[in-house]
Amino acid sequence: MLKSKIIAKRVRDERLRKRIRDRVKGTPDRPRVHVFKSNAYVYLQVIDDSAGTVLLTASTLEKDLREKSKSAKNKKVSGLLGETLGKRLKAKKIEQVVFDRGVYPYHGRIKAVAEAMRKEGIRF
Repeated sequence: MLKSKIIAKRVRDERLRKRIRDRVKGTPDRPRVHVFKSNAYVYLQVIDDSAGTVLLTASTLEKDLREKSKSAKNKKVSGLLGETLGKRLKAKKIEQVVFDRGVYPYHGRIKAVAEAMRKEGIRF
């Protein structure tokens, strides 16, 4: 029973991921910010889908973020992560992005990342 629930969730997530990726595309002018959230950490990648390259990355595993907070899985650290990525995007002169939340609902840590990026002046 448990195994079939896990398989069903994976199949559902894969279908949702494909449906979102059909609509959300990154370009050189407006790259895609993809979010992956594990139980412990949040990972962000800025991707140019036309070239198939990763332009920037950020995660809560980074040393400066780990020093600022004890836990890496709360909204405060996710907000700091969004600010960090926003500053890196500004340094690369990228003002607009497409936000790809993946299969995760837009609340909690995902929402904190997006709001912090907007606060840094990144539009999406």
